[in-house]
Amino acid sequence: MTDAAFMRLALRLARRGNGTTSPNPLVGAVLVKGGQIIGCGWHRRAGLPHAEIEALRDAQTHGYSPRGATLYVTLEPCCTHGRTPPCTDAIISAEIKKVVIGATDPNPKHAGKGFKILQRAGIEVVHGILSDECTRLNEAFNHWIIHHTPFVTVKAAMTLDGKIATAGGESKWITGEKTRAHGMKLRQASDAILVGINTILADDPSLTFRKRKAESGKRKQLRRIVLDSRARTPLEAKVVSDEFAALTTIVVGKLAPKKRVAALAKKTNVVIAPAKKSAIRHSPSAIDLRWLLKKLGAENVTSLLVEGGGEVNASFLLGGFAQRVAFFYAPKILGGRAARKGVAGDGARNLSEVVQLHDVEWRKLGEDLLLTARVVAG
Repeated sequence: MTDAAFMRLALRLARRGNGTTSPNPLVGAVLVKGGQIIGCGWHRRAGLPHAEIEALRDAQTHGYSPRGATLYVTLEPCCTHGRTPPCTDAIISAEIKKVVIGATDPNPKHAGKGFKILQRAGIEVVHGILSDECTRLNEAFNHWIIHHTPFVTVKAAMTLDGKIATAGGESKWITGEKTRAHGMKLRQASDAILVGINTILADDPSLTFRKRKAESGKRKQLRRIVLDSRARTPLEAKVVSDEFAALTTIVVGKLAPKKRVAALAKKTNVVIAPAKKSAIRHSPSAIDLRWLLKKLGAENVTSLLVEGGGEVNASFLLGGFAQRVAFFYAPKILGGRAARKGVAGDGARNLSEVVQLHDVEWRKLGEDLLLTARVVAG
């Protein structure tokens, strides 16, 4: 097997931690000696051993010595004390001969330091193997660690003409089962999900994800964020009254009725957003999204999935607050001037203001199509 083949295995291992490691990155590691895999590991949860330590322990459990082995790891080994000791120390102590690394640590304070520490200890270091794939694996973590705000993905399921519901609000189900299952995977990989008050009033969604029995107790439930400037969320709404109410945050404005705010605060979390600066264009939401994203980032929300209606989607996309889109298209045409659009708002005034996408990927899910792409920063 080549270096790339061993790194692909490490990537597959890393993905096993999807949805459980935040606010830490996904990392996988493979230990190879004499062309034979002697240990495998991945980071399972924040506070638990890192992938490198798991691979070393796996080798030792099976009676293999890591001395003289090559370690393949998807991300530069940590070199600082956090919840766990530095992985560079463990690698040096294990007398590993060579370390092959996929992506560099995105934290400017640490980037490249792990390489130097290992090299000074006489360990051969090769980095950049499948670098793009390894970096993409942690695009949310990378964004959060640099900008201190969540990586925002705007998700919408719509007809080919861009409609998410009829004029009367009927939307179940525009897309098929495979699409809905994939949408659930997006939720599982996120720290929080956000909708607007109109979605709550129209659909009364649970905004949770369904766990398989094998996953019970492994994945944490999503934080649920509701933009509700006037505190109109019904007290009997699922996000306020179900078993996960403690994970719901209702974001209200300063002018929200105090009695409504107090009633909601008895059942869930309520935060009062500061007045939005009028200079922010293309933002139909009355909530200051820049302030909200900074607050969520400080609370270790690394990835935010926006499943709002057209107005909320427009707030994030046209306001420049989104990093990725996941648009599901069903082979249906709804039509109608009053039908609800996937992206509404005031729209761009001219073509120079349009939201530009790149790294576009299309995927077929049953009869539906999925478009995923990065949003070009304005």
